[in-house]
Amino acid sequence: MVQYLNNNANSGFAAFMAAQQNNAPKRSKFGTFLWWTFLFLVAWWIVGLFVGPQQKVKNITDPEPFVTVDVSSVPVSDISSDVISANVQGIRISNIDLKNFTRSTNDDKPVTLIDKGFIEIGLTPAGTTAPTATTVWKKSGDNMVWHNSDNIEFSRTITVDGYLIKVSDTIKNNSKRDFSFTPFVRILRAGDNTSSAGVYTGSVAYVNNDIEHHDWGKMDKKSFAYTTTNGYIGFADQYWETIANIDSPDQTMRIKKQGDLYDAGTVAAPVNVAAGKTQTITTNVFAGPRDASVLKNAESAINGIVESVDYGWFWFLAQPMLWAINAIHGFVMNYGLAIIIFTILIRILMWPLTRKSYTSMLAMQKMQPELQKVQKLYANDRQRMQMEMMRIYQTHKTSPMSGCLPMLIQIPIFFALYKALLISVQMRSAHFLWISDLATMDPYFILPILMGATMWLQQYLQSNKTDTSNKNDFAAQTAQTMKWMPVLFTIMFAWMPAGLVLYWTVSNIFGIGQMLWLKHKSK
Repeated sequence: MVQYLNNNANSGFAAFMAAQQNNAPKRSKFGTFLWWTFLFLVAWWIVGLFVGPQQKVKNITDPEPFVTVDVSSVPVSDISSDVISANVQGIRISNIDLKNFTRSTNDDKPVTLIDKGFIEIGLTPAGTTAPTATTVWKKSGDNMVWHNSDNIEFSRTITVDGYLIKVSDTIKNNSKRDFSFTPFVRILRAGDNTSSAGVYTGSVAYVNNDIEHHDWGKMDKKSFAYTTTNGYIGFADQYWETIANIDSPDQTMRIKKQGDLYDAGTVAAPVNVAAGKTQTITTNVFAGPRDASVLKNAESAINGIVESVDYGWFWFLAQPMLWAINAIHGFVMNYGLAIIIFTILIRILMWPLTRKSYTSMLAMQKMQPELQKVQKLYANDRQRMQMEMMRIYQTHKTSPMSGCLPMLIQIPIFFALYKALLISVQMRSAHFLWISDLATMDPYFILPILMGATMWLQQYLQSNKTDTSNKNDFAAQTAQTMKWMPVLFTIMFAWMPAGLVLYWTVSNIFGIGQMLWLKHKSK
């Protein structure tokens, strides 16, 4: 995107900047505006990576204090589907293995969620007792059954459908008294401060149709609580998330740190069970990848779960771009090739703007003899020089500004693709040539170097040889500074996802081909 700003002291763009200068200022208004716009967008993006919006939350007392207990006497059983398996120990669920995802390219073991911690789904009784973490249930077919001293029967059924775990608690009151029970669910797990800085990780809560985020650092400092008529709560990693909700219209959610673990839970409104009556309470848990299609399937059980994925400010570009790359992958079966084809399609769609930009650049190169003549003739009369230069631009029906629009369009595309690649679980461990994971940096820095080389070649093809030794010539010094941009971009891209660097490299190569074709055609 820097290619359109690389102009020497004799180019049309340099002349245009000189024509805009007054006696004192040395910088063109347009150039200043462009650079400030670019810097603002970059700063906006960087701040967004580390600083989230302030949330109006309040601290409250934990409605269900957590106490460490010995559950070694509680037997452990297994539940599973075609994509996950987990351990059940009384009212706790833990060690959720994602069968279709391995920990790394060198480790064949499945990804495990909630290995240091547990998901606890229980009831807080009023005037009686209910199963606790130490309760030993009896097996009755597919159900877990327990009776208390008040002749109340508790029956729990756990079903697994894909990445969804559904827990149904049936309370049968065989006594002659009315009782109430408050459902709760909590997720305790370790933090993950090693996740990518470009992707939000930490707690996630869906409160009154709005997403609330708190990263690990915020939870280290304070606790948070919300009341909502509907929603869910849990934790999100770069590629996975664990979400829970109670099928209840009224919930109180809280997020806090418990020792070395982080605790996210919700408490629903009390459920009254009259004498001789039966009530069923349903809790849903999602434990799986942050994939749009997977989350959409879970939407029927956990409303709003598709909104738990943050696609960034340019979500309206990131989502269709990710969909397009996945669709192309369905044909070519390789994400590296999919990104290359996607890049070419983007360049073709931008061809009308790119062609206008390159045509304007070539036209300004042809105008340089006239512009240089005007500069020399009216060197002491800047106002007249400006008028004559603008007349030349009007005669040739071009402007230096016409070459900047493609660059500005590339900025949101760049940020949207960056976000899409970082959150795409499909891109995780995707191979391409020597790269084992397109979502991480190139381990050998080959792609960043190739990207920098193609950027330098673009600058070389669109610029003329110039003397940049004149320290009093702002345009010449700008051209000298711009020559360092390929080096700076190479360093900056060296630690970015290899898929993003591949996109930029292919885009440069395709742009070079377009430029050479237009130059040949103009001759």
